[in-house]
Amino acid sequence: MSNHTYPLLRTINDPADLRQVPREQLKELSDELRGYLIDSVSKTGGHLSSNLGTVELTVALHYVFNTPEDRLVWDVGHQTYPHKILTGRRDRMGTLRQLGGLSGFPQRAESDYDTFGTAHSSTSISAALGMALAARIQGEDRHAVAIIGDGALTAGMAFEALNNAGVEDCKLLVILNDNDMSISPPVGALNRYLAQLMSGKFYAAAKNVGKTVLKGAPPLFELAKRIEEHAKGMVVPATLFEQFGFNYIGPIDGHDLDSLIPTLENIKQLKGPQFLHVVTKKGQGYKLAEVDPVAYHGPGKFDPSIGLQKPQVAPKPTFTQVFGQWLCDMAAADKRLVGITPAMREGSGMVEFEQKFPERYFDVGIAEQHAVTFAGGLATEGLKPVVAIYSTFLQRAYDQLIHDVAIQNLPVVFALDRAGLVGADGATHAGAYDIPYLRCIPNMSVACPADENECRQLLSTAFAQNHPVAVRYPRGAGAGVVPQASLEGLPFGKGEVRRTGRGIAVLAFGTLLYPALVAGDALDLTVVNMRWAKPLDVALLLQVAASHDALVTVEEGAVMGGAGSAVLEALQAAGVAIPVLQLGLGDTFIEHGDPARLLSMQGLDAAGIEASIAVRFSKLLKPLVRAA
Repeated sequence: MSNHTYPLLRTINDPADLRQVPREQLKELSDELRGYLIDSVSKTGGHLSSNLGTVELTVALHYVFNTPEDRLVWDVGHQTYPHKILTGRRDRMGTLRQLGGLSGFPQRAESDYDTFGTAHSSTSISAALGMALAARIQGEDRHAVAIIGDGALTAGMAFEALNNAGVEDCKLLVILNDNDMSISPPVGALNRYLAQLMSGKFYAAAKNVGKTVLKGAPPLFELAKRIEEHAKGMVVPATLFEQFGFNYIGPIDGHDLDSLIPTLENIKQLKGPQFLHVVTKKGQGYKLAEVDPVAYHGPGKFDPSIGLQKPQVAPKPTFTQVFGQWLCDMAAADKRLVGITPAMREGSGMVEFEQKFPERYFDVGIAEQHAVTFAGGLATEGLKPVVAIYSTFLQRAYDQLIHDVAIQNLPVVFALDRAGLVGADGATHAGAYDIPYLRCIPNMSVACPADENECRQLLSTAFAQNHPVAVRYPRGAGAGVVPQASLEGLPFGKGEVRRTGRGIAVLAFGTLLYPALVAGDALDLTVVNMRWAKPLDVALLLQVAASHDALVTVEEGAVMGGAGSAVLEALQAAGVAIPVLQLGLGDTFIEHGDPARLLSMQGLDAAGIEASIAVRFSKLLKPLVRAA
């Protein structure tokens, strides 16, 4: 893959090989693994900082535990590149996040070592608990390990799982990979010794014997218990996790194999749920990523010796950037605006907003459910909340969307980023379902801007409403229509005819308007920019239906229940019978790959739209072709 040979790493084809490596060589192996990781990601792009932070932890886990018999569940999964490299996929890392290549996240179909598919956060403890209890029920002697980050632990689901797990007698280990804090003085030789001592058989046995002996004398038992808690409290954080029923161990240095391996070996011998707190550093071992882990969180291709470089030509503004600028402009114009993000400040384009309006900026952590209900609470008091959230993440707050916002008809704006296909992140991050799951909710409206300027305009329209409105827009840049500075909106629920043709009309929802226009030019079609999936511009729809022989709906979202379905429903309600072809995302999960290629494979580029229309409506098109 480069001029580096990685001699030790190349002998590791699976964790069984790893477990044959002498302990004293594991540091060398970790160094090679880190170098290979940097070399690999620099050529493919992908998550980097988070993976650099888990190199030693990954080595230690596969060294100590008998994987895949022992189950590892990686929360979110964007830190599993070292895991993939060590589990037989080293030579396929050049295909990472590419069509037909390795996924950027754990995937059960990809490897027996990927025990659970993860990409959204805070699911690992629930899944690992299920695996641990399945082993107990089936009489199998194996461990289940959940590796969860400090960010993912902010989600309610993680605590629901902890609450459940703490009362179960099973071989479950939860590892908190804490990379948000610096390694404090207690995380050193003394703390390493204490962590090993507290995880060792002697400590566990002594504690249990002491409890047995002292239980006959309650005052002494309580005194001993308090002394133990106080002693542990001097060297570890508060015993919150012990209140859940876990045996808490740590914090220990997650980059120190001499600390990790003995502690994990001791934990394997303990009974009941265990909680190990390790402290790691994002970007560990690559100075540029250590200094700026956010920039190196998900970089594209780069030269490791130079690092990330600013592009020579300023790129077109992305929809995310358009939203971020609109948010700042509208906040300056209306003091009622508050911005909310569930831990996606950078991803949702809210950095400048936080800097300019810190008192009106709320990052609630990875807590989508809370974010939506919190927005509802703000709205009841006369404020105008804007929830910046990825389409795929809003799915996690569907109950709150219905009960806490829509039923009460509260004026919350949902800025739905990453609507449609997202490319390299694949099915778990694709915003394929928001039109179907939003348009069926009473009081909700759904806007589908066709370009950057319309995105800004429709955000203003949404903000002016007195009910909940979602504005969906894709990842990256669009047609390149420069947004105007104005905060004026567009007419609510109204579309426009963008091209007048003959015989067939294409009704486009969102950014697929532009490939539809290309197809329209080729086939002399009418092309309508519908703009709204709900409310549908029924008057415009019926006008177009009356003057054409067939309709085609185009959307970058699920066909089932989507905007095309809304068109069919409206036509049926009006008693209009006309052939309708629905184009969109089919009833399948679309994997990772180049977004343009994926759209082409779905028949949603200009050529695909043209071909689908030509096949379906060939008889209607023939006279048009002859006339041309």
